[in-house]
Amino acid sequence: MRRIMYIENKSGGHSGQPAPRDARIGWVELSRSRRSFEYCGRRLAKTGSGYKYNCIDEETGEHYWVSGPRRDGADKLYGGVVAIDEDARVAYWMEIRERPDLVGQTSYRAGASTRTSSTARRNERRTRGVNFTQ
Repeated sequence: MRRIMYIENKSGGHSGQPAPRDARIGWVELSRSRRSFEYCGRRLAKTGSGYKYNCIDEETGEHYWVSGPRRDGADKLYGGVVAIDEDARVAYWMEIRERPDLVGQTSYRAGASTRTSSTARRNERRTRGVNFTQ
């Protein structure tokens, strides 16, 4: 089964330096068992657990996050630029985001606060008015 998905490389770089987070929207082929994905020649196997990743490249061992794209575009956990593969661009903007006016765009910026803002506001309300110096 072929499906448009969000794919982000979560592996770190050499010498402890973080690698640039390559985030993309593209067509992914799901295996029959739905326990692995194929994207751009990479076979990404689902993991039972992982810290901020849910797939591992079977050949290189790199960590990936693969999920269905969000309608609001807030796919990246900490925000940043998300590229859209050319073969998925029209379907993504028309079917997923329902924004035909943006069909010419090959990337978009996912906001950092869009996924965590409601949690931050809720926590702020809980602590408002509480005196921590007592």
